[in-house]
Amino acid sequence: MPHLLFIPLLLAVLAAVTAPRPAFAQTETPVSQCQMIARSLPSVTFAALSALPALRVQAKGDEEVRITYIGHSTFFIETPAGVTIATDYNGWFKPPALPTVVTMNKAHASHYTLSPDPGIDHVLHGWEDGSAEGADHDVVVGDTYIRNVPTDIRGWGGAMEPNGNSIFIFEVAGLCIGHLGHLHHELTEKQYAQIGRLDVLMVPVDGGLTMGAESMSRVVQRLRSALILPMHRRGPPISHFLSMFGKGFDAVTSDSATITVSIRNLPKRPTVHILSGV
Repeated sequence: MPHLLFIPLLLAVLAAVTAPRPAFAQTETPVSQCQMIARSLPSVTFAALSALPALRVQAKGDEEVRITYIGHSTFFIETPAGVTIATDYNGWFKPPALPTVVTMNKAHASHYTLSPDPGIDHVLHGWEDGSAEGADHDVVVGDTYIRNVPTDIRGWGGAMEPNGNSIFIFEVAGLCIGHLGHLHHELTEKQYAQIGRLDVLMVPVDGGLTMGAESMSRVVQRLRSALILPMHRRGPPISHFLSMFGKGFDAVTSDSATITVSIRNLPKRPTVHILSGV
């Protein structure tokens, strides 16, 4: 895959920006390394180099991120600096510790809660009622930059509601980790550009409650992630989803609900990694 070929160059850039620098001003809008690297391939002309100090929170390429599947669409992400994140948090699927950050989508009550634990520091809704543009998050928490790309969502009557879902992207330890949420449609060119590079992709594989397996597989193949983590499996067996991919993809079934990821140990071939519980 094209972006994997440039990992050595990426690591060199990451090493350069991890040198001691002035403290990052969190009042500034962070720079997305996922968008920068994606846009600069294959010419590898890094835009906005003057903003590289802002990458300091994401650029520790020798560190590891721990990801645990909790249930449904909830993963528990643990960063090197101790930031903990629960995706599509609903309060039912309990992470092993109170998260620092939770993200939500409003498709169903199994993807959000309006009464999260008051001890959670950051509650990020993937929707914004009354806004034509949708939710807009650019949050730096410890060593992690969190942003979102809004997508439309299908209402109970079948009509599409603009910007009711968000793809949340977590940039940490040199990795770009994306969670598709309750994605109901194939992405536009603009949305692919907003997402940029995703090394790790969390994807619903229910086969129809979000989007049909064939459409979802096209999104996965277009995003060209190295590590694909299925979630939200109901109905069809996961083998139906796996059958949508050709010989360019590997599949691994794990006895563990946890995987430890770094920019250095990403699989060389795109791999669908089925964690225990999926």
